[in-house]
Amino acid sequence: MENANASAVAKSTLYVVATPIGNLQDISQRAINVLQGVDVIAAEDTRHSGRLLQHLGVSTRMVAYHDFSNERQEAALLQRLVEGQSIALISDAGTPLISDPGYGLVMHCREHGIAVVPIPGASALIAALSVAGAPSDRFVFEGFAPAKSGARQKYFGALADEARTLVFYESPHRIQASINDMAGAFGGDRQAVICRELTKTWETVHGDSLANLCDWLANDDNQRKGEFVVIVHGAPTPAAADVDANAQRILGILARDLPLKQAAALASEITGAKKNALYQAGLSMAAESQQD
Repeated sequence: MENANASAVAKSTLYVVATPIGNLQDISQRAINVLQGVDVIAAEDTRHSGRLLQHLGVSTRMVAYHDFSNERQEAALLQRLVEGQSIALISDAGTPLISDPGYGLVMHCREHGIAVVPIPGASALIAALSVAGAPSDRFVFEGFAPAKSGARQKYFGALADEARTLVFYESPHRIQASINDMAGAFGGDRQAVICRELTKTWETVHGDSLANLCDWLANDDNQRKGEFVVIVHGAPTPAAADVDANAQRILGILARDLPLKQAAALASEITGAKKNALYQAGLSMAAESQQD
């Protein structure tokens, strides 16, 4: 019997299809048509995705494609595409490649001139940003922090001066430790928002200082269950006044012959002033010189 949705897809095309992150109604009709119309669905976990496909009434054949897939499995998918088949790539939840498998397959498709088409939809990252009330015009997505405490503390320490909003994913068995380490690296007064179980029955969006969030998690076991997106406000932007006159003088000399970022880094080594503060001071100095 001919597939009625075959016209929704093109031959030799990889479709990157977003699936719900919790609420099964959060999938587009276009995504359903593509899932029904492709020759094969490459799924992160065929058993998990099987439940979604059964709910949607999709009977398309599935093959496994995940972080542990070897080159032979990836080559087999590429061969299908070269031969004219169409494939839908899905992850367990949300948009593939966003802290999920798929990068290698998409990269190799593009290298071989195979069309890659996005079928947009749910993403925990974007859903969390949309409701957190944190600055969202500029943000940095960091995915999952390191599992081990020492590496995680070093990792957060390197982000302490980042002025853009920071977005992390976290698991239930590490959420308490991660928030504790964030408070240590970013300061307990830094504002953050914990988004838990987005689009699901026990969805929670709770914002406070990192110090208070540590206590909030410690005092309620239920708030440590589920899947998490953690959004941390960026570091306060240092003003030029935070950089002493000598550091500004050295920065000004270096900036005559070097790009500002490089000049700020070198001035930081010479004076001990914070690199980010020097960079912001340099921007202010440049703006003032243009006005004169």
